[in-house]
Amino acid sequence: MDTHRTERVAEALREEISELIAYEMSDPRVSSAVVTQVHVSPDLKHAQIQVGFANDAEIEPGLAALEGARGYLRREVARRLELYRVPELHFEPAIAFQPGSRMERLLKRIRRGRPRSDGE
Repeated sequence: MDTHRTERVAEALREEISELIAYEMSDPRVSSAVVTQVHVSPDLKHAQIQVGFANDAEIEPGLAALEGARGYLRREVARRLELYRVPELHFEPAIAFQPGSRMERLLKRIRRGRPRSDGE
């Protein structure tokens, strides 16, 4: 399948799911959720959605809330995008926002105002 099409579908999914989470869902567990990336399989059957949260304590309940709302989100995406095949949605935490990741260490260093060390 055309890679440009999968990229366009992934970007459209990212925009629509971000909007749905921010404005349509009233669940407080996903109030700080941010869709960072969407990866769509070449056959458009599956979409891996990476979601970042404001703090580590919100990751587990937020992902559970998104898994519970998977049917609603998929139905709304199907209505809004009018795709022939709407992918199954799979949510996972964003790698950059996971505790202990390199990005998390860099953000902490910036907040403290420390310069970059030679080791990294």
